[in-house]
Amino acid sequence: MNDSDVPGFWSALGLPGIVDMHVHFMPERVLAKVWAYFDAAGPLTGRAWPIRYRWPEADRLAHLRMMGVRAFPSLVYAHKPGMAQWLNAWAADFARDQPDVVPTATFFPEPGAAAYVDAALRDGTRMFKAHVQVGGYDPRDPLLDDVWGVLAAAGAPVVVHAGSGPAPGAFTGPGPMGEVLRRHPTLTAVVAHMGMPEYDEFLGFAETYDNVHVDTTMCFTDTFGSQAALGRSLAPRLAALQDKVVLGADFPNIPHPYAHQLEVLDRLDLGDDWLRAVCWHNGARLLGVPTPA
Repeated sequence: MNDSDVPGFWSALGLPGIVDMHVHFMPERVLAKVWAYFDAAGPLTGRAWPIRYRWPEADRLAHLRMMGVRAFPSLVYAHKPGMAQWLNAWAADFARDQPDVVPTATFFPEPGAAAYVDAALRDGTRMFKAHVQVGGYDPRDPLLDDVWGVLAAAGAPVVVHAGSGPAPGAFTGPGPMGEVLRRHPTLTAVVAHMGMPEYDEFLGFAETYDNVHVDTTMCFTDTFGSQAALGRSLAPRLAALQDKVVLGADFPNIPHPYAHQLEVLDRLDLGDDWLRAVCWHNGARLLGVPTPA
């Protein structure tokens, strides 16, 4: 499947387009540093990671729209104190200028984090990003306890990269995030990459907690070799979690075509109803995106 085939994919399912919960737009100098990280990812992963969509911002937006991605976030994330509020201000301005961008914010364990998260919610932010791996912080940090509480009370989804892929961090893995969920069992957490590579434990969180979801980002793609066996092993659990799996593609920071993520989900052979839920209905419900009549 090529990117030009994506509109035919969702049209055949009777959908009005796609909702993607895992898309990155950032200030240009920040995105350049992210791309430099992936350029140097070979020593970490053992494989080169060429950025497929290393394009100007306007071209990236146009490409998503051409494919029929109707709603997507900017997914900014902080890796040091004093960074989150600046990123949040940028993301709020970006969403105001782009009506299909879902207002997004982030946070970091620092004094005042709960206050600026609450302020972002009151300003219209509808989802958040927490990157435990890149941020290098413990999600159980007492400075974040009130943040998780505010987000749980608001019902705002937070995409959390807590799995140990592509390289483990000091606080990645299911243990730390599992403790957060035990403290805040109503938190609407969206586990990025299905918790790759700790799929079993992170899918278990979605099976245990009413508001925990998983996103499909990079899962089952063939970029680094066939993952068909992994797909077969996880398919029964993903079928049972139909209402808790959301589409994520990691655009633009991927080494394969956007369409390949959809192709490998179709390859799971879980049926059209499952694909409709993953590619539109679940994300639209979490983000408050209306489905056209």
